[in-house]
Amino acid sequence: MPDVTTDPTISDPNPQQGVTTASPRALRTRLVVLTFLMLFVELALIRWLGGSVVYLSYFSNIVLLGSFLGVGLGFLWAGRSEFSLLRFTPLVLGALVLFVHYVPVTLQAVGTDLIFFGRELKPNGPPREVLLPAIFIVVAAVLACIGDGIARTFRQLANLDAYQFDLIGSIVGIVIFTILAFVGAQPIVWGTVSALILLWAIRPKKLGMLVLVCLPLIAMLSTLGIESTKSGVAWTPYYKANYAVLGPNGIGVFVNGIPHWFQVDETKEPIYNTIYERRAATTPPKNVLVIGAGSGNDVQKALDEGAEHIDAVEIDRRLLDLAATYHPKHPYDDPRVTVHIDDGRAFLEQTDQKWDMIVLALPDSLTLVQGASSVRLESFLFTKEAADSYQAHLTDDGVFAMYNNYREFWLVDRYANTLEQTFGTSPCVTHLENRGQAVITVSLQPDAIDCPAQDQWIRDASTPAPVNDDRPFPYLKNPSIPSFYLVALGLILLVSFLSVRLVGGPLRGMGAYTDLFFMGVAFLLLETKNVVQFALLFGTTWLVNALVFGGVLVAVLGAVTLSKRIRVRSPWILYGLLAGSIVINWIIPQHLLLDLPFAVRLVAAVVLAFSPIFLANMVFSQRFRDSGDTTTAFAANLIGAMVGGVLEYVSLMVGYRNLMIVALVLYGLAFLFGRRHLASGASSTAA
Repeated sequence: MPDVTTDPTISDPNPQQGVTTASPRALRTRLVVLTFLMLFVELALIRWLGGSVVYLSYFSNIVLLGSFLGVGLGFLWAGRSEFSLLRFTPLVLGALVLFVHYVPVTLQAVGTDLIFFGRELKPNGPPREVLLPAIFIVVAAVLACIGDGIARTFRQLANLDAYQFDLIGSIVGIVIFTILAFVGAQPIVWGTVSALILLWAIRPKKLGMLVLVCLPLIAMLSTLGIESTKSGVAWTPYYKANYAVLGPNGIGVFVNGIPHWFQVDETKEPIYNTIYERRAATTPPKNVLVIGAGSGNDVQKALDEGAEHIDAVEIDRRLLDLAATYHPKHPYDDPRVTVHIDDGRAFLEQTDQKWDMIVLALPDSLTLVQGASSVRLESFLFTKEAADSYQAHLTDDGVFAMYNNYREFWLVDRYANTLEQTFGTSPCVTHLENRGQAVITVSLQPDAIDCPAQDQWIRDASTPAPVNDDRPFPYLKNPSIPSFYLVALGLILLVSFLSVRLVGGPLRGMGAYTDLFFMGVAFLLLETKNVVQFALLFGTTWLVNALVFGGVLVAVLGAVTLSKRIRVRSPWILYGLLAGSIVINWIIPQHLLLDLPFAVRLVAAVVLAFSPIFLANMVFSQRFRDSGDTTTAFAANLIGAMVGGVLEYVSLMVGYRNLMIVALVLYGLAFLFGRRHLASGASSTAA
């Protein structure tokens, strides 16, 4: 007997009981629109809150976790009560926007074992251990209201039909928000899109409902309109950037409320002069690469030194446009300069060119790669493998230089240690007047560096080890989860438990879907591993990140579409294939993919990354098809994803590769708890 049967009718097993007041087509349209709203609001909150609450961009996953919990709570509520929460979305969302806009808050960001750039700003508001859970709760409340609306539509359709159109709406949400990010849309645009959809979905007619819905939306749009019309503000795909002309040398830029870069007279700044003073060669460098070109100061300095050609790499086009407009010497207009809008590590991996000098120029991004717990945009520039790439792209007597206000001496030592292990020679470390401010230079040829004796770096027993591409956390002194993370995450888990208990009733009601809970936990870990892997292989740019999330949803949609047509009778087959794909991903080291040509690397990365995603959702779809209570089942999976978002912080200790082993164990638990459901479903179909 074959293990798979084809049956076009199994896409409509027994939908949830409910009062169907619209045609299936109307229900599907409503579901797509509401799930679009869910994804769109989630992404908008991640962007807007990160730009409005100083330092929240370092903790943007808190918003993501709140979103997962909120939608899960919305599904639980819809399964228990006929009282709809969707009508309260404008009220909660409007209150959040007004509070954040009119009550400025600066998170605490201090500590010697985990470095936050810009931490010299004084905190304003409650401690981060209180503020982060508070933001988490409010975001969850917003998404719970939207999730309630989704759930009430969701349960009126066949299980897999509903899940399919839920995914379509989410994909459209990512596409539209990505387009708006590309064109630099202001918050008023995000707010207007959300408000129009809420008006369409709620359709207030009576006076009380008009007041409940329209007044908060008007207040929200007025606030966002005021914010969007301020001068000296630009929304890039990564930041809210505030800029102002500070004098004859150009502008200063704050991103997400934190000092980022300032245009200065490079001829008078010791930090720029020191880079070239350390070059022993008396002739100008022919070819110079500047990674993190940003302000234009380093590019202009290279021009001053007589460089024949300069490759300027900058990840944020809008910030570079500001620099090009306001720099008084206009270095980017010089024909000797070629601009590359790209991630620095990805740029190096795609070229065989060599330079006489490579400068790592202030690449402190001040924000996280979305969907990765502690990976910042620049993290992969500071790993041992990155140093190997710098060395490989230098000419025989080429010089590598990096500088910053590193804040802690141990971070300077970590980078110096990384370079020594790569180049085989001790780097030159010149400390300037500010604490932690240093210029580090090194070359394969020791005589290519003119280093004063007191600046010759010497390793000691306390020197932190280099970080690698699997654990790209240079700002974390030792492999650990910092205590403030543990406190905040512990409070989040406690709040989540109480919320689920309050909204969903006794937890035993979710016991029948324990396997779906574990699938949610494991799936989030798979998704995180994919985001990190693609960031390494193709760059930490916003476009790569959006494509990964979109690709994940497309893979899930493919699995659901296939599951509507076929039923796998033996659950161990899918689980076995899933386990095999996870093990293969764990076995294959990432550096092997980096060595491949771009096209081959892309194909290999897609196959490796999305195979577990596809198979995991085949497992989920086969199980979810026959769920008798879709709202509780889907809620269990979403809440599991939230727990997975907490669990991914384990990567700070074990690295991202080993998250695959954690995911494998979790899917094993899902199999143990869910195999009887899959087996019974298959048996009923066979009969």
